[in-house]
Amino acid sequence: MLNFQIHSDSDVPASKQLFAQIQFAIASGQYPPAHRLPSTRQLAMITGLHRNTISKVYQQLEESGLVESVAGSGIYVKLHERENIVKSDSPVAASVKAIKDGIDRVLESGCTIEQIRELFLEEINWRISCCDRVIVTVPQRDISAGEIMQLELQNSFPIEIELIELEELPKILEKINFGTLVTNRYFIQEVLAIVPPNSFRVIPIDMYDFNKELEIVKSLPSQACLGVVSHSEGTLSIASSIINSLRGDDLLVLTSSVGDRDRLRAVIRAAHTIIAGYMSYDLVKTEIVAMREDLIRIPDVIRTDSYIGDKSINLLKRELGLKNIK
Repeated sequence: MLNFQIHSDSDVPASKQLFAQIQFAIASGQYPPAHRLPSTRQLAMITGLHRNTISKVYQQLEESGLVESVAGSGIYVKLHERENIVKSDSPVAASVKAIKDGIDRVLESGCTIEQIRELFLEEINWRISCCDRVIVTVPQRDISAGEIMQLELQNSFPIEIELIELEELPKILEKINFGTLVTNRYFIQEVLAIVPPNSFRVIPIDMYDFNKELEIVKSLPSQACLGVVSHSEGTLSIASSIINSLRGDDLLVLTSSVGDRDRLRAVIRAAHTIIAGYMSYDLVKTEIVAMREDLIRIPDVIRTDSYIGDKSINLLKRELGLKNIK
C-alpha cells in the first residue's frame, strides 16, 4: 500500500493533497487498472483524515472517470471497455487457454463456429487498420504534454505519430474511420466521451512514476528551495501538489515552464536544486551558463527520465505490432 502523506499546515487543502496523490498513483501505473483502492478506514489510519473527507475524494475521483465503485466490494481503478491491458509476462499457454475459453462462451451464447471465425477476422482486421494511423491527443490546456508524448513515441517507433488537440478531434473523426488514439490516463474519460464505439482504438498510457525524484525531494534539507521545470503545465501543477504533500511548508517549491524565460531565470536564481524534465534539462543548463556571472550559487540540476513509463511503451509496441522493434 502506498504511503500517502498529508500536511495539515499546508496551504493546499488536505482533500486536494490526497486527490493529487491518488491521481498521480493512477497515472503513473502504481495503481493499475482494476486495482482496488484502500478502504476509507485504511486510508483514514494512514493519513489521519476523517473518513467523510476520504469518501468525498473518492467521489471526486469517480466523477473524474478515474475510479469506479463496485457495490459491496470497494473502489477500483476504472478499466475502460476499449482499454487493452496486457501483462508482459503472460505465457503463451495462458493466452491460448483464454482464447479457447472465450470461444466456448460465445458458442454457449448461440453463435456458430463460422460466425465466431468471422468475428475474429473482423476484430483482427480492425486492429490492423487502426495501426495505420497513430494519433496522440490531449486537451489544448496541456498541449505541451502532448508534444512530449509525440516526441517520445516518435523516437521509439519507426512510424509517423500525429498530435491533435482533443478539441479538434471531432473534426478528424468526421473524415477518418480507423486509427489508434494515445492519451495520458488523466484524459482518458474526455477522449472516450468523444470517440464513437467501434471506430478508433483508444490506448491510455501511464506516466513515468518519478520515484527516484521523489526520494531526492524527501532528502532535501529543511527550508531548501526546490525548482521544478517542465514543458507541461499539467505536470508542474501535479508536481507542486505532490511535493507539497510530502514536505509541506518545510520546502519552498518554485515551478516554471521552459517557455517563460523570466520565470525560469527567477527559479534558477532562487533554487538550490532543480528537477527538470528530460526535454527541459538542456534548456535549463544553457540558461544557467548564460546567467553564471550573476548567480551567487549554481543550482544542482537533476534530469528526469522519460515522461512515458516503460510498461506503456512496451504495451504500445505490442498493440501496434512492433514487438521486436528496439
